[in-house]
Amino acid sequence: MNEVALSDIRRSRGLWSDAAARITRNRVAVVAASVILLLAVLALSGPVFSPYTYDALDWQHLAAAPFTTSHWLGTDRLGRDLLVRTLCGVRISLLISLVATAISLAIGVTWGAVAGYVGGRTDELMMRFVDVLYSLPYLFIVIILTTVFSRGSLPVLFCAIGAVGWLTTARIVRGQTLALKRREFIEAAHAGGLGTAAILLRHIIPNLIGPVVVYATLTIPQMILFESFLSFLGLGVQEPLASLGSLINDGTQEMQSAPWMLLVPAGFLVVLLMCFNVVGDALRDALDPRDR
Repeated sequence: MNEVALSDIRRSRGLWSDAAARITRNRVAVVAASVILLLAVLALSGPVFSPYTYDALDWQHLAAAPFTTSHWLGTDRLGRDLLVRTLCGVRISLLISLVATAISLAIGVTWGAVAGYVGGRTDELMMRFVDVLYSLPYLFIVIILTTVFSRGSLPVLFCAIGAVGWLTTARIVRGQTLALKRREFIEAAHAGGLGTAAILLRHIIPNLIGPVVVYATLTIPQMILFESFLSFLGLGVQEPLASLGSLINDGTQEMQSAPWMLLVPAGFLVVLLMCFNVVGDALRDALDPRDR
């Protein structure tokens, strides 16, 4: 490995260590990250240790208000524990958003890196395809995919949401790749006989991790909101399972008689989105070389 590549590795390590130090000094970001971790732990473990299940019916406490019975946050109109269902909704919403984000990043990073590095007619054709997809409404495509294949199926939701979320990633990665491929260590790798695939995997994509991580952190709340909107329309998670969007949809129907059915899942959704956006902004500021 030549000296230029070694210097880039040292600079990359210094960037990440400096970014970690900056984030730890940002108390708001640390609190937001802690809240996300706490919600994730509760979503995974809370329903397990609860005496109630997400689909258990308590006919003696229909639409019970919070803290009036053994159901801490009340029940819905069928007597199901609202806390357990909300935690299960957080789990499903996080799962769908994380998997969909991973799918969109895998497609977008690969597409953008290949287009930016190869260039020429290949770049032109690939990015014109992205422009065509940009002209189509995301929601319309997802509705078609979820309706045609399997409405409410989690794997279909993973693929449908992830398949339309990679376009912006591809554009960002392409721009970064165009700048990277003119660097000395890329020219040295090319002169050393490495092929296109090896250069992309060993040099281009590893140097794109910073922008990709920042964009992924900001994409997760978008995916959560998008999935919640689909579930709110009845196109997402189906009964007896629940996501935050389907719980909010149920709450709107009982807003006057049982407002807690709307306030509890909506409150969890707002906190989750706000914390992810705070962490994403902190990562973007920490990795911005202009602030170093």
